[in-house]
Amino acid sequence: MGWLKLRISEWVLIFYFAYVAAIWPWFRDRPHLSYQVLVELIAVIALLISLARIAEGRFAKTVSITRDWLPLLLTLAAFREMEWLLPGRFDHHYESAWIQWDRLILDYWHIRAAIESFNGAIPFYFEFCYLLVYALGAFCIALLYIERQRAVVDRFLTLFLVGTLSAYALFPYFPSQPPRILFPDVAPPAVTSWVRHLNLWILSKATIHVGVFPSAHVSEAFSAAWAMFLLLPNKKIYGWGLLLYAISVSVATVYGRYHYAVDVIAGFGISLIAGGLCVFFKHRGDVSSA
Repeated sequence: MGWLKLRISEWVLIFYFAYVAAIWPWFRDRPHLSYQVLVELIAVIALLISLARIAEGRFAKTVSITRDWLPLLLTLAAFREMEWLLPGRFDHHYESAWIQWDRLILDYWHIRAAIESFNGAIPFYFEFCYLLVYALGAFCIALLYIERQRAVVDRFLTLFLVGTLSAYALFPYFPSQPPRILFPDVAPPAVTSWVRHLNLWILSKATIHVGVFPSAHVSEAFSAAWAMFLLLPNKKIYGWGLLLYAISVSVATVYGRYHYAVDVIAGFGISLIAGGLCVFFKHRGDVSSA
């Protein structure tokens, strides 16, 4: 049967969409939330089972490759789904507490001044790192293809999705607005560039507004790093490179006022779930030999 041949990463996706459908009754005060979460769950299950069944036929190779990439599109759908849980109003009690840490880090500890001390080069770097997160999953899968490790793509997606979707799953419980909107006068970046304008444009057109805690940018970046350490153990340069990148994204989210510092800490904590799975898989001997 097709449903028995779903990949682990596909089960992770189904579990996530089922989770959102299950919590719906507890968020009936959210004005945009209705039966659409059930419709989306059914659609995702039908799509994944259909592909699993088609994969048994003559289009097996094409469908198999499609299944390598489809979870990234469904992750975008999972992200957009969270907008249905947008509250009717924000009371800002979370943000009022969180902003104190940002003032301490960026102003009192002079982190913002240090970042901007080399004119525009370092701010540009951090903003560019933030921008590249949108392509991180695709980059890692392409890297596994290049390294002839397509066989472990499902393992990567499992770890990547756990780190990413776990962050999404917490958004409804912490309705909040980003510091760049709620506290525009608190440590705003003094250096602007085309890449910052692009980031702000993307956020104005394509982001969700239900909450910023925890930072999914941070959780998925660190989760990707942990996954590459596991899956390419003999080429740790990829893992170390992604770890450096994840740290850069963490700095970028706070410096750029996209997130509060506590969002970053929580995002890193979420990524440790994926890190724990890496340890589990390694102890099972379920790792690549690359």
